[in-house]
Amino acid sequence: MSAPAADRLTAAAARALGKATGRALGPYQSAVIRIGFSATWLLFLLREFPNRRELYGPGGPWSFDLAERLVAGNDAFTVLLWSDGVVWFEAVYALAVAASVMLLLGWHTRAASALFLVGVLSLQNRSVFMGDGGDNVIHLMAMYLVLTRCAQVWSLDARRGRAGGAGSAGAGAGAGAGAAGAGAGPVLWVLLGAVLMAAGGTGRLGVGWLGVFAVLWTAQGVWWLAERYDPRGEGRALLDVVANVIHNAGMLVIMAEVCLIYATAGWYKIQGSRWQDGTALYYPLNLDYFSPWPALSELLGASGVIVLLLSYGTVAVQVAFPFTLFNRRVKNVLLAVMMLEHAGIAVVLGLPFFSLAMIAADAVFLPTAFLVWVGGLGGRLRLRRASAVPGDGVVPGPRPAGASPGAGPLPGAGGDAGAPAAVPVAAPDTLR
Repeated sequence: MSAPAADRLTAAAARALGKATGRALGPYQSAVIRIGFSATWLLFLLREFPNRRELYGPGGPWSFDLAERLVAGNDAFTVLLWSDGVVWFEAVYALAVAASVMLLLGWHTRAASALFLVGVLSLQNRSVFMGDGGDNVIHLMAMYLVLTRCAQVWSLDARRGRAGGAGSAGAGAGAGAGAAGAGAGPVLWVLLGAVLMAAGGTGRLGVGWLGVFAVLWTAQGVWWLAERYDPRGEGRALLDVVANVIHNAGMLVIMAEVCLIYATAGWYKIQGSRWQDGTALYYPLNLDYFSPWPALSELLGASGVIVLLLSYGTVAVQVAFPFTLFNRRVKNVLLAVMMLEHAGIAVVLGLPFFSLAMIAADAVFLPTAFLVWVGGLGGRLRLRRASAVPGDGVVPGPRPAGASPGAGPLPGAGGDAGAPAAVPVAAPDTLR
């Protein structure tokens, strides 16, 4: 290899390494999937609240003994098998709801993501036959979200970080966020540590899961100490690099997972005779279970051309999607088509939570410019609503240089994210 070529290769490797370690990529995309999956799970839990004991609790057909036998064989994690009492079940269900709200709002997101993981795994592994496919996606994404810095924008942590950074001259956003969260953060950390020690001491957690939660708990404490006592030192810088690498790897896994879901679904459909002759959609349209709107299902199922086009179109979109990632424009068009397809599944087949989960997963590929525009639109609406209230005292502050007019306040990085104080609107992003 010639010297110029070697130099170019070295420079490219250095740029790639700097991008992977210098910042957490896709701040808006990670925020969208955080909001999307927490909202989907929260809506499901609230919708099924009257039926919670039959689905996951003591009153369900999948008994406590059957769940114990299954978990003993696959080593799945669920705290619902720590006790078969009604009070314990209600406490775990309430924890799942609270964790979903915390993650949705982005309040102490590192702890919230771990509690969200506990809630999802505990309920789903207690009764494995309850779900419509969307539960599997939520199951996977709950594990991946723990790895991401998904509160850099559109979160209470980000707002707390901006307020803390403004209030501590020269201390930096990270230190301000740590100080602002000094009340609830340590209390939450101590409580979770006590629960973890009790669970480990009584043998309720296996070695593997005990190690996972111990690492998460320790990292939470180390991060808080670095934010409070070493906001600009080498220790905080090292934590930032490690967190950026883990976040970027987690986002890459999420994208690969979405591509794998569509690729396997599409190629398996190709092997089915009903998909090959274009009649596959006809059968669910004529099942009462998948017909919340019988007149609409009958209208679609009565047209052979519509059934054929929808059946073939579904296969074509799913097979083609992973390959469209090499062309941004084609990917964006196909992404919109897939989201509309899932919205149609929610309405026509009566699978709203499956569709919401898939739309949330698709959101990882949304363009950054579009997400910034959506955030700016929300900011303008809030300012307009606030300005309509007399005496509210809301005065828009000056915008940073280079910010697009009307784009709303630039989101900063909270104490949870630990990123720079502002996310550049025009920053290069591999997730565009």
